Amino acid sequence: MDAIDITRKNIKRTGQLTNKGNIWERMLNQKELILMSIPFVAYALVFYYLPLAGWVMAFQNFKPAKGLLDQKWVGFKHFIFLFSDKTFLTVIRNTLAMSIINLALGFAFSIGFALLLNEVRQLKIKKLIQTVSYLPHFLSWIIVTGIVLDALSTETGIINQLLMYFNIIQSPINFLADPKYFWGIVGFSNVWKGTGWGSIIYLAAITAISPDLYEAASIDGANRLQKIWHITLPGIKPTIFILLIINMGNVLNAGFEVQYLLGNGLVQRVSQTIDIFVLKYGIGLTNYSLATAAGIFRSVISIILIVIANYAAKAAGEERLF
Repeated sequence: MDAIDITRKNIKRTGQLTNKGNIWERMLNQKELILMSIPFVAYALVFYYLPLAGWVMAFQNFKPAKGLLDQKWVGFKHFIFLFSDKTFLTVIRNTLAMSIINLALGFAFSIGFALLLNEVRQLKIKKLIQTVSYLPHFLSWIIVTGIVLDALSTETGIINQLLMYFNIIQSPINFLADPKYFWGIVGFSNVWKGTGWGSIIYLAAITAISPDLYEAASIDGANRLQKIWHITLPGIKPTIFILLIINMGNVLNAGFEVQYLLGNGLVQRVSQTIDIFVLKYGIGLTNYSLATAAGIFRSVISIILIVIANYAAKAAGEERLF
């Protein structure tokens, strides 16, 4: 080994020691934050990670009377059944369709609302609009679906009354009894509940854009639309990509409450999601193993989608999670 190799090894070792020292220094400097985070880390470990031990039920014929390790092991039997079951394939279709609709509408309306709200110059009016738009987020889905049912009622619903008033229809439509309307109803219910809250992050990102850019654009004769297109949207593009990556993990999580509360026998073919399937088999039919297998499938696909979206963002040179 020559002197150059020895020197390189010493430099590398010194760098590693320095990095370790820097890490410990940063931890000591941030010990208050670390102590504050301990309860949240403990909460995540107890309620998010420890229950993962129950995933072994997917590979067993689980019977509650026996211990978790005293069950009959059946391998991938339940997974094979899931992908040969037409009901589960229909459930996947419903979940994907409603998730994509929710994702597309959620992004479009949240970004659009944030851009419009940013253009409001009167501070009092802006605060009033923000407050009113945030309120639906704090309502439970039971209340929201009750409002939706009233609005779509064939007798007193405002939607049918308006459509009949403008002679668009001749008789009331029973929207919740026709499968072709169900996905749209779910999508716009999510939009009404979540647009105001979803716009908060975009508004925060907009405030981080330098005012000098807008002043320079005004000097060059740019109007409001041109400023939005050439300054605001590029300025919040990293935020859009990060939120898109995060939301890709929820593509198989279309929801449970709104579909369960608005669904009925007439629209069951399009209303059932993976969450409802898990409830039906896990609680209704006490088939815990099959329900667990369905849950594992959703979690694995979500992780894969997040990784793919992250690497796609990296390849495109955009912001990413890791």
